[in-house]
Amino acid sequence: MKPIVKKFGIVGICLVLFSTAVMAETKYINDKMKITLRTGPAKDRKIIALLNIGQKVKVLKPGEEWTQVRLDKGKEGWVVSRFLTNKVPSRIALEILKNKHKALSARDALLLEESKTLKAENKAFGNDLAATKKRLQALNTSHETLKKASAEFLDLQSKYKKMSAKLAEQTQKANKYEEDLTKLLWNKNIKWFLSGAGVLILGFIIGFSTKRQRRRSSLL
Repeated sequence: MKPIVKKFGIVGICLVLFSTAVMAETKYINDKMKITLRTGPAKDRKIIALLNIGQKVKVLKPGEEWTQVRLDKGKEGWVVSRFLTNKVPSRIALEILKNKHKALSARDALLLEESKTLKAENKAFGNDLAATKKRLQALNTSHETLKKASAEFLDLQSKYKKMSAKLAEQTQKANKYEEDLTKLLWNKNIKWFLSGAGVLILGFIIGFSTKRQRRRSSLL
């Protein structure tokens, strides 16, 4: 018993879902002529509205001859089924295309403005890049000049150190030579002094001896 109830429940749910899907179906008034919206499914029923070509309606209860529909503003009524279509009417499609074209034109205009802005920014960036390249080239030139000057300075400094060391060495040698020369001259002067003194002493001795000999001879 329970499986049968369960099957009927499933079938009922499917029917409800199907009817809901049908009720939610959207259709359009065809683009051939305006039609009337009546209070019931018959031509003798009262006309409550005149529907425009391409107007959108919600299907509430479909039928072969008459279909119950609801308008966007909530009014409900019946229309002849053959004047309903699932196809979007050409007028509405044209409006949609016009709106799309308008949106695309606006987007194209915006893209054109953005393109102009990007071109201007690209030009400015190119100018900045060229100026930066010039500055970089100048810096490279200055760097090379500084490197060359630094190399020359280091070379001169090295030469100066070598010359200073050589001069110090030569000064030391000159001082030694001067010291040796001073010693040599001092020794020479001493020798001359001693030689002179010896000569004087020798002369004095010779003179004294000669004088004594003369005295002895006179005494004899």
